Amino acid sequence: MSNDGTQLIDDLMRFLPNGMTANSWAVKAGVSRTIWADIKRHGNPSRRTLEKLMTAVGSSLAEFEALRIGAGSLLAEHIPAIGVGDARRGAWRPAPLEPIPLYEASKAGEWGVPGSGIELTELSEKIGDWLPRPVGLAGDGDVYAVPIPGQSMWPRFRPGRRLLVSPAAPVEVGDDVLVRLVMRKGRQGPVLIKELTRRSAGHVELRQFNPDISFRVGSAEIASVHKVVGEAI
Repeated sequence: MSNDGTQLIDDLMRFLPNGMTANSWAVKAGVSRTIWADIKRHGNPSRRTLEKLMTAVGSSLAEFEALRIGAGSLLAEHIPAIGVGDARRGAWRPAPLEPIPLYEASKAGEWGVPGSGIELTELSEKIGDWLPRPVGLAGDGDVYAVPIPGQSMWPRFRPGRRLLVSPAAPVEVGDDVLVRLVMRKGRQGPVLIKELTRRSAGHVELRQFNPDISFRVGSAEIASVHKVVGEAI
């Protein structure tokens, strides 16, 4: 049995609602009941499978990944006490991690033609708060956090959840991204917080979930594309 697979299942079970069995969870998610045995044996389910499982219990893959990243921060709290004569006595301890800036955000109308239903977000340059930094992001000095002001990405992201965004992380198809649009009338452009479904030299294709719409944004309209690496818990 894979230790990695067992740990992954333990982490998943933290999201299992009271009164629901693991098998009924799999059925509700539309995956095989053998998923748990497969994870224990191989420890490598697809992102799509994990996404289905989390959506079935009203959560998201990003929330699950953020929980797994944050779990590392608990390790320092469980280091055994140092006894007399222990070689670790007086050992160097790392400095506290720098907090992550949380920028203010609000709805900014729609992208494209009127009535498109594609929600835009206005991202302020003002820092509204500071959040604890997960150990897994200790080396990413540029990561920042953004709240979700609307419901356009429900059920993947709950309204009001705070996303962790990294300009340095490599972006791949299937990732959730924050797309900064080019400046308008001398002002910083709004952003699109969506799933990246396709990318080419001339455009990116994005998807939002509520309403479920896929659309293209030309490369000339894009200032930057940053990866959503998790949610702040």
